[in-house]
Amino acid sequence: MRASDRAYTALREDIIEWRLLPGTVLAEVEQSERLGISRTPLREALSRLTAEGLTRAAGGRGVVVTDISLEDIDELFELRETLETKASALAALRGDAATFSGLHRELLDAPKLISDADPARHGYYEMVGRLDSAIDAAISNAYLAQAMRSLRVHLVRVRRLAADDATRLTAAAAEHAAIAEAIAAGNPRLAEAATTVHLHRSLSHVKATHIPH
Repeated sequence: MRASDRAYTALREDIIEWRLLPGTVLAEVEQSERLGISRTPLREALSRLTAEGLTRAAGGRGVVVTDISLEDIDELFELRETLETKASALAALRGDAATFSGLHRELLDAPKLISDADPARHGYYEMVGRLDSAIDAAISNAYLAQAMRSLRVHLVRVRRLAADDATRLTAAAAEHAAIAEAIAAGNPRLAEAATTVHLHRSLSHVKATHIPH
């Protein structure tokens, strides 16, 4: 892996996981030493992060980690609803029914993965990631899939702001199962409706449990 790619991946993960908090100045000398690379690949990595909206230029201070406000969350979910309802409808029209039937069955069992034994919920989020990937593949629209992948970077940050409790995740698993079921049935209207319900409930939960940093 190139040095700039390695730096980008490390910094992106630190920002998404809130190890680098909003407002943190990413000084070139400090970060290049921390990551064990020269300043040229670090600048490349910072440019990519700025293009994604995870960092921004701050005058003479260099580059800082961007914040996410409640207003930002509303705007992200407006875009998310536009993209994801269209994607689920297209997946229902173009996707492989067997693939989504299998995901539907798995998601019905997802509550078994939501336990205190796995506080980071890795198993659950891996399953949701596979549903996202299946939808991306099914829609056969590279531009829409890329737009959704870019948006998900910010949505992971938002998720870290909310209380990640088992009750909400169990309900979310059922909502994801309903989306997969509608897609498997080849019903675009039902897929759109199931996606809208999930996004509305997710936004309400995030705003109700928002934990400021």
